[in-house]
Amino acid sequence: MQNAIRDWSDALWNAFANTTAILLGTIPKVIGFLVIIIIGWIIASVIAKIINTILNTIRFNDLSERSGFSSFVNNVGLKTDASGFISLVVKWFIRLIVLIAAFDALGLPQVSDVLRQFVLWIPNLIVALIIIVIGGLAANALSGLVLGAAKNAQLGNPELLATITRVAVWGFTIVIAVNQIGVAQTIVNTLFTAVVGALALAVGLAFGLGGRETAAEIVKRWYEGRK
Repeated sequence: MQNAIRDWSDALWNAFANTTAILLGTIPKVIGFLVIIIIGWIIASVIAKIINTILNTIRFNDLSERSGFSSFVNNVGLKTDASGFISLVVKWFIRLIVLIAAFDALGLPQVSDVLRQFVLWIPNLIVALIIIVIGGLAANALSGLVLGAAKNAQLGNPELLATITRVAVWGFTIVIAVNQIGVAQTIVNTLFTAVVGALALAVGLAFGLGGRETAAEIVKRWYEGRK
């Protein structure tokens, strides 16, 4: 009986000792995890503020307004401007890197591997945002050129032609951006093909209607000149 009690007490003591050793061995890792998180969070916030200040200094918001990127940010529902959005992306990019280092220190490589894959994808998102800004500028510039040229040529529906041009450029921009981030590429490409076909039909109709009016005016002038 005494031997059985001694065996049970030894088993309980060994279990307690092992659990205590594991906890004591984990405490330094947890402390390191928290220290990395706190310092990394502070550094990320400071860098984000610096980037936001630089973007405001070079008037990035004005460029975003002209390209339509600011409207995109507002439609997303973020209560910030374009500069704040970029600085927010940078801040969370740095924080994700900090989380990878923190989980490695904690001894959870599985979590850090998942975060690492996401971090490797973020540069594609940044490139896609740059494409959207450039595409928005190109869409506004080309639509303005088409509007002016259509008015000078006295074509019918110049505003419609300018709108079609803007939509077409934005369509190309969105397809390029989506392919860059690798989201639903097949679906987007199929939809874009359908949109391009519809735009081509609309352009043909617009030019046809405008050309009809122009041709009628030319015939009228020729007829009056013959008189």
